[in-house]
Amino acid sequence: MAAAAAASSSGAGAQPSLIFGKEVNPMNLYRDIGNEAVWSLSTAKPGNGVEELRDNNIETYWQSDGGQPHLINIQFHKKMSITEIAFYLDYSLDESYTPKKISIRSGTTFHDLVEVRVVDLHEPSGWVTIPLQNKDAATLRAFFLQVCVVSMHQNGRDTHVRQAKIFGPRTPIDTCDPNGPQFTTTQMTRFSVLR
Repeated sequence: MAAAAAASSSGAGAQPSLIFGKEVNPMNLYRDIGNEAVWSLSTAKPGNGVEELRDNNIETYWQSDGGQPHLINIQFHKKMSITEIAFYLDYSLDESYTPKKISIRSGTTFHDLVEVRVVDLHEPSGWVTIPLQNKDAATLRAFFLQVCVVSMHQNGRDTHVRQAKIFGPRTPIDTCDPNGPQFTTTQMTRFSVLR
């Protein structure tokens, strides 16, 4: 996974660095929790809204249509553990529509959001993965996550984000029920839980 763009970030305490690549979550370490949330946008051009942002097709995109900053709101019905958020951005196709500065905020509702990460990008092309951990490296827990596209390349007005995914930690099967049997072979573990 070669780095396709340079970036810097700031936030509370030491933050893990950004990950650039052609794939998102390549080792399948985290589970996609995006379908457990309600997604909304500050503005969108007709035919370029949430559906295009979440359709798993990098040829489609969300295009904002209004004043800055541009917002992606992700609201969960319960407090969720969030490990990272990833965006597919392509400067070669989108040029001045490509986000340059992104702020990630978390909280319970719109009214108590706290900035947890600020990222500056330079001509990104591919998946940009932003780890979301607090200063003691614990997983972020929130009801509400807001992605704020603060500025675009070449002082662009509107933005294009081709895909957005949000990930949470995987729960090992043996931690689901501490009183359950502890199997050591794959064959036994495979049949240890009823669906």
